[in-house]
Amino acid sequence: MLQEGAYGKWTVSSSDESAEENSDSEKPSTSSLSDTAHGRTSGPQYPCSEARKAAHKRKASPLKVTDKSLSTETPPGVKQRPSQEGSGWCLSSSDEEPEDQQKHAPKEIVKEEKYNASKEYPLNLCKDDKLSENVKAEEYNETPSEAQDTWDLLNGGNPFRFFLTKVSGIEQSHNSGALHIKDILSPLFGTLISSAQFNYCIDVGWLVRQYPQEFRKKPLLIVHGEKRESKAELLAQARPYENISFCQAKLDIAFGTHHTKMMLLLYEEGLRVVIHTSNLIAEDWHQKTQGIWLSPLYPKLPKGASGSAGESETNFKSDLMSYLMAYNSPALKEWIDLIQEHDLSETRVYLLGSTPGRYQGNDREKWGHLRLRKLLRQHALSIPAQESWPLVGQFSSIGSMGADGSKWLCSEFQESLVAAGSSVTTFRKCDVPIHLVYPTVNNVRQSLEGYPAGGSLPYSIQTAQKQLWLHSYFHKWSAEVSGRTQAIPHIKTYMRLSPDFQKIAWFLVTSANLSKAAWGALEKNGSQLMIRSYELGVLFLPSAFGLDKGYFHVGGKKLPERKDSATYFPVPYDLPPEQYGSKDQPWIWNIPYTDAPDTHGNMWVPS
Repeated sequence: MLQEGAYGKWTVSSSDESAEENSDSEKPSTSSLSDTAHGRTSGPQYPCSEARKAAHKRKASPLKVTDKSLSTETPPGVKQRPSQEGSGWCLSSSDEEPEDQQKHAPKEIVKEEKYNASKEYPLNLCKDDKLSENVKAEEYNETPSEAQDTWDLLNGGNPFRFFLTKVSGIEQSHNSGALHIKDILSPLFGTLISSAQFNYCIDVGWLVRQYPQEFRKKPLLIVHGEKRESKAELLAQARPYENISFCQAKLDIAFGTHHTKMMLLLYEEGLRVVIHTSNLIAEDWHQKTQGIWLSPLYPKLPKGASGSAGESETNFKSDLMSYLMAYNSPALKEWIDLIQEHDLSETRVYLLGSTPGRYQGNDREKWGHLRLRKLLRQHALSIPAQESWPLVGQFSSIGSMGADGSKWLCSEFQESLVAAGSSVTTFRKCDVPIHLVYPTVNNVRQSLEGYPAGGSLPYSIQTAQKQLWLHSYFHKWSAEVSGRTQAIPHIKTYMRLSPDFQKIAWFLVTSANLSKAAWGALEKNGSQLMIRSYELGVLFLPSAFGLDKGYFHVGGKKLPERKDSATYFPVPYDLPPEQYGSKDQPWIWNIPYTDAPDTHGNMWVPS
């Protein structure tokens, strides 16, 4: 595959196939630890992915249009070699000999992103290039919402309890009804006794500062998936805080991650569960589009209540306890017992998790996409002419999908997403339209963060070049409905819509990106589901909200206050999604973009 670039011709080395299963799921990097040991502190001081590290570097050392260093910096995994075929990108595997590389390199042309001044958002040239990363991170710290605003959020007309995070730099009206982490941890939500934070990428010092002063010494359990040097670094971050303890999630299958993002908050007044999409780092709560499901305040059950007391119609309580039991950790036994003691009956969402393992028999439908298939068959109404109801998937990273759609996307995964009612699917699955929403290069370039926003979209060239067929499904990110077109999405959502995009059969917000590692892949002739990672999300089904028609309506831009608000679901981006144009390309993090500046006047060279 050839791509025009500002560097001439390059060979991009590829990892082995099994590694690529999870090569784009924000793999942690441990090199920041050695950087710290050598006194280099420009990068993040917590474990994170190579893509995130590149974003940190570009923020700390911006490359302007005229920067001479552009000609000397080389992107990761890229080796220069002379070209006899003109300029462009030559992409091939490092396992092949040079002669084989020339012989086998695919010839598809990926068009370069061209600078189009007429389509530009105003350039917000940054004036803070010389600020340290730590100072910039501190600037992200938001003040909590006014007390009345927070009270209104908790008790107002949001039956779904689905929120977006606040975004700095957009019209304030678009942050009405949005939450910052400081809001979630505010005393207005409850008088904290202890908490547990489940997450992937964690900046411990920053996290502690998000708690109100009076709660910062309360017991805090951090559930993570770090190993070896990354684990040592995480523990070192927490050394100043005697109240922090850790639970290391077991990751016994290669290339898995602990990607779940959840908070368990125990109050004097009860218990709250928060399932969301943000890492516990400053930039994830600053200028990105993120999603949050905030549970009601769960009261404590009376002493002597039966073991089945406090269960919801969606079975949320036992499903949450089962998810926590999957960690097989003594540190979580206390939280399982606490959940058992509380009344979760007001919950209206279904829990949908992934945990690492190989599952057969009754366990096969417990996690991943087969869990979604089971829930939809049991609780979603069958739709007339359902083959014409499209699927929309929206995510921030993409794993290896295989040589074509039949390998996973349009076979087992799609079969799960189109399940409805108890009837067996009779139409051809490929007839169901699939719209995949993933940011273009221009989406990233014109975003509030500029090119560094692409650090949280870790789709690699090594994976992309092997699945060019997938790109025909891609649609641009656009969120005028929520004022977040320029806030690059880290939220992940999946839904089934009517052909006119006015009705929703179901809606899922989750940590799970588009990958087999997250959702699982069938093995052994379909008798076994293999999952690599921990993921967690919540599923909204009309029946759980008292709707017997089998669908929600899509919530409009300025929806008037109405008594039947439970029938209008607030989809956070524009529908129908717009397909990529002929000049649009998906954002790929580990190649340079030097033909046009971003909103801060900078280039992207991810070295």
